[in-house]
Amino acid sequence: MTAASPSTRRLALLLAGLAMFGPFSIDTIFPAFPQLAQRLGVDEVAVQQTVSVYLLFYGLMSLAHGPLSDAWGRKRVILGGLVVFVGASVGCALSTDLTTLLMFRALQGLSAGVGMIVGRAVIRDLYHGHDAQRLMSQVSMIFGIAPAIAPIIGGWILLSGAGWPLIFWFLVVFSLLLLVATARFLPETHPIDARTPLSPRGLVRDYLRIGSNPRFMRLALAGSINFGGIFLYIASAPMFVMQHLRLGEGGFAWLFIPTIGGMTAGSFLSGRMAGRTTPTRQVSIGFICCAVSAVLNTGYVAMAPQLALPWAVLPIFIGGLGMALIFPILALAVLDMYPHQRGLASSLQAFLQLMVSTLVAGLVSPLLSHSPLQLALGQAAFFAVGFVFWYREHRRERAEQALRVATGEGPP
Repeated sequence: MTAASPSTRRLALLLAGLAMFGPFSIDTIFPAFPQLAQRLGVDEVAVQQTVSVYLLFYGLMSLAHGPLSDAWGRKRVILGGLVVFVGASVGCALSTDLTTLLMFRALQGLSAGVGMIVGRAVIRDLYHGHDAQRLMSQVSMIFGIAPAIAPIIGGWILLSGAGWPLIFWFLVVFSLLLLVATARFLPETHPIDARTPLSPRGLVRDYLRIGSNPRFMRLALAGSINFGGIFLYIASAPMFVMQHLRLGEGGFAWLFIPTIGGMTAGSFLSGRMAGRTTPTRQVSIGFICCAVSAVLNTGYVAMAPQLALPWAVLPIFIGGLGMALIFPILALAVLDMYPHQRGLASSLQAFLQLMVSTLVAGLVSPLLSHSPLQLALGQAAFFAVGFVFWYREHRRERAEQALRVATGEGPP
Protein backbone atom coordinates (compact mmCIF):
# COMPACT_ATOMS: atom_id res chain seq x y z
CA MET A 1 0.00 0.00 0.00
CA THR A 2 1.41 3.37 -1.02
CA ALA A 3 1.74 6.36 1.25
CA ALA A 4 -0.73 8.30 -0.86
CA SER A 5 -3.46 5.69 -0.45
CA PRO A 6 -6.59 6.46 1.58
CA SER A 7 -7.47 4.36 4.59
CA THR A 8 -8.42 0.77 3.84
CA ARG A 9 -11.94 1.29 5.21
CA ARG A 10 -12.58 4.38 3.08
CA LEU A 11 -11.16 2.70 0.00
CA ALA A 12 -13.30 -0.40 0.57
CA LEU A 13 -16.44 1.74 0.93
CA LEU A 14 -15.66 3.78 -2.18
CA LEU A 15 -14.75 0.81 -4.38
CA ALA A 16 -17.81 -1.09 -3.17
CA GLY A 17 -20.00 1.91 -4.03
CA LEU A 18 -18.45 2.09 -7.48
CA ALA A 19 -19.15 -1.60 -8.02
CA MET A 20 -22.71 -1.21 -6.68
CA PHE A 21 -24.14 1.09 -9.33
CA GLY A 22 -23.93 -1.72 -11.90
CA PRO A 23 -26.14 -4.16 -9.93
CA PHE A 24 -28.38 -1.26 -8.88
CA SER A 25 -29.12 -0.66 -12.55
CA ILE A 26 -30.25 -4.27 -12.96
CA ASP A 27 -32.17 -5.02 -9.80
CA THR A 28 -33.88 -1.76 -8.89
CA ILE A 29 -36.29 -1.99 -11.83
CA PHE A 30 -37.40 -5.60 -11.19
CA PRO A 31 -40.52 -4.60 -9.20
CA ALA A 32 -41.46 -2.21 -12.01
CA PHE A 33 -41.69 -4.89 -14.73
CA PRO A 34 -45.52 -5.14 -14.64
CA GLN A 35 -45.87 -1.35 -14.63
CA LEU A 36 -43.34 -0.94 -17.43
CA ALA A 37 -45.19 -3.50 -19.54
CA GLN A 38 -48.50 -1.70 -18.97
CA ARG A 39 -47.24 1.86 -19.49
CA LEU A 40 -45.13 1.04 -22.55
CA GLY A 41 -47.72 -1.25 -24.13
CA VAL A 42 -45.58 -4.41 -24.29
CA ASP A 43 -45.50 -7.79 -22.54
CA GLU A 44 -43.22 -8.66 -19.63
CA VAL A 45 -41.00 -10.85 -21.80
CA ALA A 46 -40.18 -7.76 -23.87
CA VAL A 47 -39.55 -5.77 -20.69
CA GLN A 48 -37.05 -8.40 -19.57
CA GLN A 49 -34.91 -7.39 -22.56
CA THR A 50 -34.09 -4.22 -20.63
CA VAL A 51 -31.87 -6.51 -18.55
CA SER A 52 -30.49 -8.49 -21.49
CA VAL A 53 -29.58 -5.38 -23.51
CA TYR A 54 -27.98 -3.78 -20.48
CA LEU A 55 -25.87 -6.87 -19.76
CA LEU A 56 -24.87 -7.32 -23.41
CA PHE A 57 -23.42 -3.82 -23.71
CA TYR A 58 -22.02 -4.03 -20.19
CA GLY A 59 -20.11 -7.12 -21.26
CA LEU A 60 -18.92 -5.70 -24.58
CA MET A 61 -17.63 -2.48 -23.01
CA SER A 62 -15.98 -4.43 -20.22
CA LEU A 63 -13.32 -5.32 -22.78
CA ALA A 64 -12.39 -1.63 -23.02
CA HIS A 65 -12.57 -0.35 -19.42
CA GLY A 66 -9.43 -2.13 -18.25
CA PRO A 67 -7.19 -1.28 -21.23
CA LEU A 68 -8.37 2.33 -21.11
CA SER A 69 -7.37 2.50 -17.45
CA ASP A 70 -4.01 0.88 -18.27
CA ALA A 71 -3.40 3.65 -20.82
CA TRP A 72 -5.04 6.73 -19.26
CA GLY A 73 -5.08 6.00 -15.53
CA ARG A 74 -7.67 4.42 -13.24
CA LYS A 75 -9.30 7.55 -11.83
CA ARG A 76 -9.84 9.34 -15.14
CA VAL A 77 -11.60 6.35 -16.68
CA ILE A 78 -13.85 5.84 -13.64
CA LEU A 79 -14.89 9.51 -13.65
CA GLY A 80 -15.65 9.38 -17.38
CA GLY A 81 -17.79 6.28 -16.94
CA LEU A 82 -19.77 7.90 -14.14
CA VAL A 83 -20.51 10.97 -16.27
CA VAL A 84 -21.86 8.78 -19.09
CA PHE A 85 -23.93 6.73 -16.64
CA VAL A 86 -25.57 9.86 -15.21
CA GLY A 87 -26.60 10.98 -18.70
CA ALA A 88 -27.87 7.51 -19.63
CA SER A 89 -29.98 7.30 -16.45
CA VAL A 90 -31.57 10.67 -17.23
CA GLY A 91 -32.42 9.33 -20.70
CA CYS A 92 -34.03 6.21 -19.21
CA ALA A 93 -36.15 8.31 -16.86
CA LEU A 94 -37.44 10.42 -19.76
CA SER A 95 -38.14 7.51 -22.12
CA THR A 96 -41.70 7.13 -23.39
CA ASP A 97 -41.38 3.93 -25.44
CA LEU A 98 -39.50 0.64 -25.18
CA THR A 99 -37.12 1.37 -28.06
CA THR A 100 -35.87 4.58 -26.46
CA LEU A 101 -35.61 2.90 -23.08
CA LEU A 102 -33.56 0.06 -24.55
CA MET A 103 -31.23 2.54 -26.24
CA PHE A 104 -30.46 4.32 -22.99
CA ARG A 105 -30.24 1.01 -21.13
CA ALA A 106 -27.52 0.04 -23.60
CA LEU A 107 -25.72 3.31 -22.81
CA GLN A 108 -26.04 2.53 -19.10
CA GLY A 109 -24.48 -0.85 -19.75
CA LEU A 110 -21.59 0.71 -21.66
CA SER A 111 -20.62 2.78 -18.62
CA ALA A 112 -21.77 0.82 -15.55
CA GLY A 113 -18.97 -1.74 -15.50
CA VAL A 114 -16.19 0.80 -15.05
CA GLY A 115 -16.40 0.85 -11.26
CA MET A 116 -16.19 -2.90 -10.75
CA ILE A 117 -13.60 -3.66 -13.44
CA VAL A 118 -11.20 -0.79 -12.83
CA GLY A 119 -11.80 -1.06 -9.08
CA ARG A 120 -10.32 -4.58 -9.06
CA ALA A 121 -7.21 -3.23 -10.78
CA VAL A 122 -7.00 -0.46 -8.14
CA ILE A 123 -6.98 -3.09 -5.37
CA ARG A 124 -4.21 -5.04 -7.04
CA ASP A 125 -2.23 -1.82 -7.72
CA LEU A 126 -2.13 -1.07 -4.00
CA TYR A 127 -2.08 -4.46 -2.27
CA HIS A 128 -0.53 -7.90 -2.62
CA GLY A 129 -1.14 -11.39 -1.27
CA HIS A 130 -3.38 -11.77 1.77
CA ASP A 131 -3.90 -7.99 2.04
CA ALA A 132 -5.35 -7.94 -1.48
CA GLN A 133 -7.64 -10.88 -0.62
CA ARG A 134 -8.86 -9.12 2.53
CA LEU A 135 -9.68 -5.89 0.68
CA MET A 136 -11.29 -7.77 -2.21
CA SER A 137 -13.44 -9.63 0.33
CA GLN A 138 -14.36 -6.39 2.13
CA VAL A 139 -15.40 -4.79 -1.15
CA SER A 140 -17.39 -7.90 -2.09
CA MET A 141 -19.12 -7.93 1.30
CA ILE A 142 -20.23 -4.29 1.00
CA PHE A 143 -20.97 -4.66 -2.70
CA GLY A 144 -23.20 -7.62 -1.90
CA ILE A 145 -25.68 -5.29 -0.24
CA ALA A 146 -26.58 -3.75 -3.60
CA PRO A 147 -28.57 -6.60 -5.18
CA ALA A 148 -30.38 -7.11 -1.86
CA ILE A 149 -31.54 -3.55 -1.29
CA ALA A 150 -31.95 -2.46 -4.91
CA PRO A 151 -35.25 -4.28 -5.62
CA ILE A 152 -36.46 -3.34 -2.14
CA ILE A 153 -35.84 0.34 -2.93
CA GLY A 154 -37.54 -0.10 -6.29
CA GLY A 155 -40.55 -1.68 -4.60
CA TRP A 156 -40.75 1.12 -2.04
CA ILE A 157 -40.66 3.72 -4.81
CA LEU A 158 -43.55 2.02 -6.58
CA LEU A 159 -45.55 1.42 -3.39
CA SER A 160 -45.25 5.13 -2.61
CA GLY A 161 -47.33 5.82 -5.71
CA ALA A 162 -44.46 7.17 -7.79
CA GLY A 163 -44.09 5.83 -11.30
CA TRP A 164 -41.22 3.79 -12.71
CA PRO A 165 -39.25 6.86 -13.99
CA LEU A 166 -38.47 7.80 -10.38
CA ILE A 167 -36.38 4.62 -10.12
CA PHE A 168 -34.03 5.99 -12.77
CA TRP A 169 -33.95 9.41 -11.09
CA PHE A 170 -32.79 7.57 -7.98
CA LEU A 171 -29.94 6.09 -10.04
CA VAL A 172 -29.05 9.60 -11.23
CA VAL A 173 -28.70 10.84 -7.66
CA PHE A 174 -26.74 7.77 -6.55
CA SER A 175 -24.25 8.01 -9.42
CA LEU A 176 -23.79 11.77 -8.89
CA LEU A 177 -22.84 11.10 -5.27
CA LEU A 178 -20.31 8.52 -6.44
CA LEU A 179 -18.93 10.99 -8.96
CA VAL A 180 -18.25 13.55 -6.23
CA ALA A 181 -16.77 10.95 -3.85
CA THR A 182 -14.48 9.53 -6.55
CA ALA A 183 -13.22 12.96 -7.57
CA ARG A 184 -12.43 13.80 -3.98
CA PHE A 185 -11.19 10.59 -2.37
CA LEU A 186 -9.91 8.11 -4.97
CA PRO A 187 -6.15 8.36 -5.60
CA GLU A 188 -4.59 7.64 -8.98
CA THR A 189 -2.98 4.24 -8.44
CA HIS A 190 -1.57 3.71 -11.94
CA PRO A 191 1.31 6.19 -12.47
CA ILE A 192 2.16 7.63 -15.87
CA ASP A 193 5.44 5.72 -16.18
CA ALA A 194 3.57 2.40 -15.73
CA ARG A 195 0.93 3.06 -18.38
CA THR A 196 0.77 1.20 -21.67
CA PRO A 197 -0.07 2.93 -24.97
CA LEU A 198 -3.55 2.20 -26.32
CA SER A 199 -3.27 0.43 -29.68
CA PRO A 200 -6.34 -1.29 -31.20
CA ARG A 201 -4.17 -3.80 -33.04
CA GLY A 202 -2.08 -4.47 -29.95
CA LEU A 203 -5.25 -4.70 -27.84
CA VAL A 204 -6.72 -7.38 -30.09
CA ARG A 205 -3.41 -9.24 -30.04
CA ASP A 206 -3.23 -9.11 -26.24
CA TYR A 207 -6.82 -10.26 -25.83
CA LEU A 208 -6.24 -13.18 -28.18
CA ARG A 209 -3.06 -14.07 -26.30
CA ILE A 210 -4.72 -13.98 -22.88
CA GLY A 211 -7.96 -15.54 -24.10
CA SER A 212 -6.04 -18.46 -25.60
CA ASN A 213 -4.33 -19.17 -22.28
CA PRO A 214 -5.98 -22.36 -21.01
CA ARG A 215 -5.22 -21.56 -17.36
CA PHE A 216 -6.79 -18.12 -17.63
CA MET A 217 -9.91 -19.56 -19.25
CA ARG A 218 -10.29 -22.33 -16.67
CA LEU A 219 -10.02 -19.93 -13.75
CA ALA A 220 -12.21 -17.23 -15.30
CA LEU A 221 -14.92 -19.65 -16.43
CA ALA A 222 -14.92 -21.47 -13.08
CA GLY A 223 -15.86 -18.23 -11.32
CA SER A 224 -18.19 -16.91 -14.04
CA ILE A 225 -20.22 -20.09 -14.49
CA ASN A 226 -20.42 -20.70 -10.76
CA PHE A 227 -21.84 -17.18 -10.33
CA GLY A 228 -24.37 -18.04 -13.04
CA GLY A 229 -26.04 -20.41 -10.58
CA ILE A 230 -26.76 -17.46 -8.27
CA PHE A 231 -27.55 -15.01 -11.05
CA LEU A 232 -30.18 -17.38 -12.44
CA TYR A 233 -32.35 -16.61 -9.41
CA ILE A 234 -31.54 -12.90 -9.56
CA ALA A 235 -32.58 -12.73 -13.23
CA SER A 236 -35.70 -14.80 -12.50
CA ALA A 237 -36.67 -12.72 -9.46
CA PRO A 238 -39.94 -11.27 -10.86
CA MET A 239 -41.28 -14.74 -11.70
CA PHE A 240 -39.86 -16.46 -8.61
CA VAL A 241 -41.10 -13.85 -6.13
CA MET A 242 -44.47 -12.90 -7.61
CA GLN A 243 -45.63 -16.26 -9.00
CA HIS A 244 -43.78 -19.09 -7.27
CA LEU A 245 -43.64 -17.52 -3.81
CA ARG A 246 -46.92 -15.63 -4.43
CA LEU A 247 -45.62 -12.37 -2.98
CA GLY A 248 -46.32 -8.84 -4.17
CA GLU A 249 -44.13 -5.98 -5.38
CA GLY A 250 -42.78 -5.49 -1.87
CA GLY A 251 -41.78 -9.13 -1.43
CA PHE A 252 -38.44 -9.09 -3.25
CA ALA A 253 -36.60 -8.84 0.05
CA TRP A 254 -37.56 -12.47 0.79
CA LEU A 255 -35.36 -13.58 -2.11
CA PHE A 256 -32.64 -10.95 -2.21
CA ILE A 257 -31.81 -10.62 1.48
CA PRO A 258 -31.05 -14.37 1.90
CA THR A 259 -29.25 -14.51 -1.45
CA ILE A 260 -27.03 -11.52 -0.85
CA GLY A 261 -26.83 -12.33 2.85
CA GLY A 262 -25.11 -15.56 1.90
CA MET A 263 -22.74 -13.70 -0.42
CA THR A 264 -21.98 -11.15 2.28
CA ALA A 265 -21.34 -13.85 4.89
CA GLY A 266 -19.08 -15.67 2.46
CA SER A 267 -17.13 -12.49 1.72
CA PHE A 268 -16.70 -11.87 5.46
CA LEU A 269 -15.44 -15.41 5.99
CA SER A 270 -13.08 -15.07 3.03
CA GLY A 271 -11.50 -12.02 4.61
CA ARG A 272 -11.11 -13.86 7.91
CA MET A 273 -9.63 -16.91 6.20
CA ALA A 274 -6.96 -14.90 4.36
CA GLY A 275 -3.57 -16.08 5.61
CA ARG A 276 -5.15 -18.76 7.81
CA THR A 277 -5.98 -21.34 5.16
CA THR A 278 -4.72 -22.10 1.70
CA PRO A 279 -6.57 -20.67 -1.33
CA THR A 280 -7.17 -24.20 -2.62
CA ARG A 281 -8.84 -25.26 0.64
CA GLN A 282 -11.01 -22.14 0.66
CA VAL A 283 -12.19 -22.78 -2.90
CA SER A 284 -12.90 -26.42 -2.00
CA ILE A 285 -15.04 -25.35 0.95
CA GLY A 286 -16.88 -22.92 -1.34
CA PHE A 287 -17.73 -25.63 -3.87
CA ILE A 288 -18.87 -27.97 -1.06
CA CYS A 289 -21.31 -25.24 0.03
CA CYS A 290 -22.55 -24.93 -3.56
CA ALA A 291 -23.06 -28.70 -3.77
CA VAL A 292 -25.04 -28.72 -0.51
CA SER A 293 -27.11 -25.82 -1.83
CA ALA A 294 -27.90 -27.63 -5.08
CA VAL A 295 -28.91 -30.87 -3.33
CA LEU A 296 -31.14 -29.15 -0.77
CA ASN A 297 -32.71 -26.85 -3.35
CA THR A 298 -33.52 -29.59 -5.85
CA GLY A 299 -34.80 -31.93 -3.16
CA TYR A 300 -37.08 -29.34 -1.59
CA VAL A 301 -38.72 -28.05 -4.78
CA ALA A 302 -39.18 -31.61 -6.05
CA MET A 303 -41.17 -32.57 -2.94
CA ALA A 304 -42.98 -29.34 -2.03
CA PRO A 305 -46.38 -28.82 -3.70
CA GLN A 306 -46.08 -25.09 -3.01
CA LEU A 307 -42.91 -23.16 -2.19
CA ALA A 308 -42.87 -21.73 1.32
CA LEU A 309 -40.58 -19.42 3.25
CA PRO A 310 -37.92 -19.76 4.52
CA TRP A 311 -37.21 -23.21 3.04
CA ALA A 312 -37.41 -22.02 -0.55
CA VAL A 313 -34.59 -19.49 -0.08
CA LEU A 314 -32.36 -21.18 2.52
CA PRO A 315 -30.47 -23.25 -0.11
CA ILE A 316 -29.89 -20.07 -2.14
CA PHE A 317 -28.29 -18.50 0.95
CA ILE A 318 -25.86 -21.44 1.18
CA GLY A 319 -25.06 -21.19 -2.52
CA GLY A 320 -24.34 -17.47 -2.23
CA LEU A 321 -22.00 -18.15 0.69
CA GLY A 322 -20.10 -20.74 -1.31
CA MET A 323 -19.81 -18.50 -4.35
CA ALA A 324 -18.40 -15.66 -2.23
CA LEU A 325 -15.72 -17.96 -0.82
CA ILE A 326 -14.68 -18.96 -4.32
CA PHE A 327 -14.71 -15.69 -6.22
CA PRO A 328 -11.98 -13.58 -4.50
CA ILE A 329 -9.44 -16.40 -4.87
CA LEU A 330 -10.13 -16.93 -8.57
CA ALA A 331 -10.30 -13.19 -9.35
CA LEU A 332 -6.91 -12.50 -7.76
CA ALA A 333 -5.36 -15.56 -9.41
CA VAL A 334 -6.39 -14.20 -12.82
CA LEU A 335 -4.96 -10.73 -12.08
CA ASP A 336 -1.69 -12.22 -10.80
CA MET A 337 -1.16 -13.95 -14.13
CA TYR A 338 -0.63 -10.59 -15.85
CA PRO A 339 0.88 -8.11 -13.35
CA HIS A 340 1.67 -5.53 -16.06
CA GLN A 341 -1.77 -5.71 -17.66
CA ARG A 342 -4.11 -6.08 -14.71
CA GLY A 343 -6.72 -3.79 -16.23
CA LEU A 344 -6.85 -5.82 -19.42
CA ALA A 345 -6.99 -9.14 -17.53
CA SER A 346 -9.75 -7.77 -15.29
CA SER A 347 -11.68 -6.64 -18.37
CA LEU A 348 -11.52 -10.02 -20.05
CA GLN A 349 -12.51 -11.77 -16.83
CA ALA A 350 -15.48 -9.41 -16.41
CA PHE A 351 -16.42 -9.88 -20.08
CA LEU A 352 -16.67 -13.63 -19.64
CA GLN A 353 -18.73 -13.22 -16.47
CA LEU A 354 -21.07 -10.74 -18.14
CA MET A 355 -21.51 -12.90 -21.21
CA VAL A 356 -22.53 -15.78 -18.95
CA SER A 357 -24.92 -13.45 -17.09
CA THR A 358 -26.33 -12.15 -20.40
CA LEU A 359 -26.97 -15.72 -21.52
CA VAL A 360 -28.66 -16.46 -18.20
CA ALA A 361 -30.89 -13.35 -18.33
CA GLY A 362 -31.75 -13.50 -22.02
CA LEU A 363 -32.09 -17.24 -22.64
CA VAL A 364 -31.80 -19.53 -19.61
CA SER A 365 -34.02 -17.58 -17.23
CA PRO A 366 -36.95 -17.20 -19.70
CA LEU A 367 -36.73 -20.94 -20.44
CA LEU A 368 -36.55 -22.14 -16.83
CA SER A 369 -38.21 -19.50 -14.66
CA HIS A 370 -41.74 -20.85 -15.12
CA SER A 371 -40.85 -23.94 -13.07
CA PRO A 372 -39.22 -23.96 -9.60
CA LEU A 373 -37.78 -27.44 -10.27
CA GLN A 374 -36.20 -26.36 -13.54
CA LEU A 375 -34.68 -23.33 -11.80
CA ALA A 376 -33.18 -25.59 -9.13
CA LEU A 377 -31.79 -28.00 -11.73
CA GLY A 378 -30.40 -25.08 -13.71
CA GLN A 379 -28.63 -23.74 -10.64
CA ALA A 380 -27.16 -27.18 -9.92
CA ALA A 381 -25.90 -27.44 -13.50
CA PHE A 382 -24.11 -24.08 -13.30
CA PHE A 383 -22.46 -25.06 -10.00
CA ALA A 384 -21.37 -28.42 -11.45
CA VAL A 385 -19.85 -26.94 -14.63
CA GLY A 386 -18.02 -24.26 -12.64
CA PHE A 387 -16.57 -26.98 -10.40
CA VAL A 388 -15.39 -29.00 -13.42
CA PHE A 389 -13.40 -26.05 -14.76
CA TRP A 390 -11.79 -25.42 -11.35
CA TYR A 391 -11.08 -29.11 -10.72
CA ARG A 392 -9.30 -29.45 -14.06
CA GLU A 393 -7.07 -26.48 -13.17
CA HIS A 394 -6.47 -27.87 -9.68
CA ARG A 395 -5.42 -31.26 -11.08
CA ARG A 396 -3.06 -29.57 -13.55
CA GLU A 397 -1.43 -27.58 -10.74
CA ARG A 398 -0.97 -30.72 -8.63
CA ALA A 399 0.57 -32.59 -11.56
CA GLU A 400 3.00 -29.73 -12.23
CA GLN A 401 3.94 -29.56 -8.54
CA ALA A 402 4.56 -33.33 -8.44
CA LEU A 403 6.77 -33.02 -11.53
CA ARG A 404 8.82 -30.24 -9.94
CA VAL A 405 9.30 -32.31 -6.79
CA ALA A 406 10.32 -35.35 -8.83
CA THR A 407 12.90 -33.35 -10.76
CA GLY A 408 14.20 -31.55 -7.68
CA GLU A 409 13.01 -28.14 -8.89
CA GLY A 410 10.52 -27.54 -6.06
CA PRO A 411 9.91 -28.30 -2.38
CA PRO A 412 8.29 -31.61 -1.46
